[in-house]
Amino acid sequence: MSAQILIIVLYFIVTVAIGLYTKSKSNSSTAFHGAGLGILMCAAAGTGEWLGGTSTTGVSEYGYTYGLSGAWYTIANGLGIVFLAIFFAKMYRSLDTVTVPGIIEKYICKDARVVSSVLLTFVMIAVGTAQIVAAGTLGVTVLGLDYVTSVIILGIGFITYTLAGGMVAVAYTNMMHIVFMYGGVLLALFFSGREIGGLGNLSTSLPTAPYFSWTSIGLSKVWAWIIASILGACTAQAGIQPILAAKDVNVAKKAAILTAVVVAPFGILTALLGMIAKVQFPGLANAKLALPTLMMALNPLVGGIVLASIMAAILSTVSPIILACGTMISKDIYQRVLRTEASDKDVLFVSRLITGLGGVACIILAIVMYGGTTILDMVYFAYTIRGALFVVLLLGIYWKMTSCKGAIGGILATALVSIFWVIYHSIFKHYPIHPAFSETYAAVIAAFISTVLFSLIFKKSQCAIEEKEVDHS
Repeated sequence: MSAQILIIVLYFIVTVAIGLYTKSKSNSSTAFHGAGLGILMCAAAGTGEWLGGTSTTGVSEYGYTYGLSGAWYTIANGLGIVFLAIFFAKMYRSLDTVTVPGIIEKYICKDARVVSSVLLTFVMIAVGTAQIVAAGTLGVTVLGLDYVTSVIILGIGFITYTLAGGMVAVAYTNMMHIVFMYGGVLLALFFSGREIGGLGNLSTSLPTAPYFSWTSIGLSKVWAWIIASILGACTAQAGIQPILAAKDVNVAKKAAILTAVVVAPFGILTALLGMIAKVQFPGLANAKLALPTLMMALNPLVGGIVLASIMAAILSTVSPIILACGTMISKDIYQRVLRTEASDKDVLFVSRLITGLGGVACIILAIVMYGGTTILDMVYFAYTIRGALFVVLLLGIYWKMTSCKGAIGGILATALVSIFWVIYHSIFKHYPIHPAFSETYAAVIAAFISTVLFSLIFKKSQCAIEEKEVDHS
């Protein structure tokens, strides 16, 4: 067994062991979903939403193809987290709920909570699928497994420790993951940079114009990422759940700011690694393999540590993602609609069941979709849906005429428009209307227009409007 494989296997075993160790701390639904978290645990759990396989394998894939501009992925996420911390953390904390759909119910209605819960669960699964694709590529390159076997083995591992410890397991393991992620990437930059004579040689080895431009992926895509991140951060269940589980408002805000500081610069480092891979391995058939291939060329010990850091990144995201699925379905649908008198034991069982099924769904989709699209595109489609949903929520908060049917109509119309945009692009290789008018712009505009129109058609009762005015006062 090579040093790289041994290190990754040991890291994976330690991660699962920590998750199993925390099982005794998650013997109630409240503890499983998260409660009373301090700054470090809250920030660690929240960071997993934003730094994962997408920020390592995904950004390096863009770095390999486009250069530094791929780093806008994590920079945009950092901006979104700061926006959430400044403008909405306090408001959300005051609503006494652990889910984003629960927030939507407070300002719109119960039915909108159910619809948004289902939609956000699909969104979480899309993000989780992207992480499992990244995990599969790691298994292919490092472990020598075929892609399907790699996905199944790694998938079973992350499902196991998430089911065991819930939010506590996510927070504890993510603390370790973050240290490995930054340490591993910095180590990789140092040693892989030496292989090409220093990072300064990148400017002479790569075409300067595209690879060192912050807009080589296109201004339209950069702004789409920023808009999707800022709006999507405010309805990201996996990122918001730790904030709702923090000890108090001050802890929630500080943890969110700390999360942004950790997240934002990470993509610059991994984009640089993708660029180094372009110099060393210019003919890769699949850019997704840029980072794992680069690491396999390093000293076995160094490469193993760095590859473990990629594993850490993937695990740090996929666990809170599937936990978010279990939390929303158990709290927003099972406990709120199907069995309002359900015991805590029943809620915990359903939450674990849905968490497990969410993980299985991610594994299946990762096998089906591998090679179909870039990892970052998969994630930003999910961000687009979340961002558009936030537009509906904003109307519910600040426009007194927003009706229940209007909001639901807006949510469904947005989902349909987004899916149509993505399918159209996959078939014709360009977007409808204009090549730069991506699904992010289409979804946000559709959310606003459709919610307003449906609310004007299906008007809210005068009594409900007056109650809303009283609530806001």
